[in-house]
Amino acid sequence: MQYKGAIIDEAGKMNNFAIEPKVYVDQQGDRTGFTPYAELINGRLAMIGFVSLIALEVFTGHGIFGLLQNL
Repeated sequence: MQYKGAIIDEAGKMNNFAIEPKVYVDQQGDRTGFTPYAELINGRLAMIGFVSLIALEVFTGHGIFGLLQNL
């Protein structure tokens, strides 16, 4: 016998947890994990960092380690 989503057994005790929840797979899309989109963003950020380090050395005359030694 069922009563508002709970099951009442033959002894008259109510079991609220007898009905199992529905299992589903959460679709996260193409923006997580090792996907082409993630690799594209990773490559772009690496290029920005590399160009920034070159610009830092051109404008200051020191590399990143030389700049850190002067702090």
